[in-house]
Amino acid sequence: MVRVRFAPSPTGDMHIGGLRTAIFDWLFAKANNGKFILRIEDTDRARYDKESEITIIESLKWLGLQWDEGPDIGGPFEPYRQSERKNIYKTEVQKLINNNSAYYDGATPEELQSLREEQVRNKIPPRYDGRGEITEKEALARKQVGKQVVIRFRVPKEQIEFFDEIRGKVNFDHKEIDDFIILKSDEMPTYHFAHVIDDHKMKISHVIRGEEWISSTPRHVLLHKALGYELPKYVHVPLILGKDKSKLSKRHGAESALSYKDKGYLPEALLNFLALLGWSPGDNTEIMSIKEIIKKFSVERILDHAAVFDPEKLEWMNASYIRNMDSTKLNEIIFKQVSKPIENQGLGINDKTQIEKLTPLIRERLKNIKDASYLLNYFFYDNLEINSDQLLPKNTSKENIIIGLQKSTELLQGIENLEPEILEGKFRALADNLGLKAGQLFFPIRIALTGRKESPPLFHTMEALGKEKSIERIDKAIKIIERM
Repeated sequence: MVRVRFAPSPTGDMHIGGLRTAIFDWLFAKANNGKFILRIEDTDRARYDKESEITIIESLKWLGLQWDEGPDIGGPFEPYRQSERKNIYKTEVQKLINNNSAYYDGATPEELQSLREEQVRNKIPPRYDGRGEITEKEALARKQVGKQVVIRFRVPKEQIEFFDEIRGKVNFDHKEIDDFIILKSDEMPTYHFAHVIDDHKMKISHVIRGEEWISSTPRHVLLHKALGYELPKYVHVPLILGKDKSKLSKRHGAESALSYKDKGYLPEALLNFLALLGWSPGDNTEIMSIKEIIKKFSVERILDHAAVFDPEKLEWMNASYIRNMDSTKLNEIIFKQVSKPIENQGLGINDKTQIEKLTPLIRERLKNIKDASYLLNYFFYDNLEINSDQLLPKNTSKENIIIGLQKSTELLQGIENLEPEILEGKFRALADNLGLKAGQLFFPIRIALTGRKESPPLFHTMEALGKEKSIERIDKAIKIIERM
């Protein structure tokens, strides 16, 4: 059975690279009727952050990446938090000591510094030479007097080869690796050791991770061999770069998963976008449902070259998802988005039907859900702020604008049917009668009704506001112009 794991270290925000790895893991499990496991790798106690763990879990849930086994729901190989598996690691460490694949090391920081300085002077590559190796009895004695002791893996003098599902055979010279620590002085395992044990015990079939881990894989291969474990299949996915081809960072527009949520991105759009960073569906299709992505997903279609993070493409993709979303679902999302800021102003929206009328007016303009607050809030503010300078379009006199607005309120008073098509016809006729271009009349009306230059179609806006509120706002604009 395909069993994959996402094993984040809760020491900071969930970055885009980690999120993409989680998506690949989840998609691969779904595509092969396998299991997706969440494991928390929290052995670095000095940097462990509880809030980071909460954020990671919230991010995965927001994207819909539900796991089959994990710290919150359990499973056949629990516990799924490394800090709770210390006894398991101690047992495996002892096996390595017994077969001479590992040893106790009592080298002091001063001794390690002296070694580094000596190697620099002699222009020797930095490698640990085993000078701190001690017996188990000596290690116990040192611990009893408060001295630090670690356990190191003894790297055998042999060539190391492993197979990567994307790159094929990968070879390393043992001279590139020195004896490395597998159990720290606080008796917590290092990442290199703990994840090998956990992957074996949890029967992980495929290890999917970023290609930056390729250089560490020889250590993992050696540990598997020394412990008599079968190797999982390694899948090292390509790096994600910024548009300038440098290492991805916030300056490229990359944010944490929940930051995108706060900015109004849809989880389906972000998942779709990230799935295409380093994977190809086999054609030029870009907008795909989750079911379609799962159906097409395979390791063979993961690319062997770096992917480029394009924030403009993500924005376009998000807008496309919004335009094609089920109306009922979109209305609900927009209602939640818009009602919160309105409530903060004491103008709570208690009628969802109003949002249902307004959503079609802004759907095509939305790049993210958060924009809905800006595009719709003027429908609900009774004390709408108007920039007086915007009420006077170029090449139109103040007197003509006042007359146009006054005639507009008179026209509205006599109209019973506020259908946009009827309104547009009557207001175009009014502009002709006043000797104005349509824009010279429509522009100040738009500013009066919405307080801004950009808004949904004018007569749809007028219909949504209703006759009384439209007249009230136009009258207010007239008074503003008269005082100018």
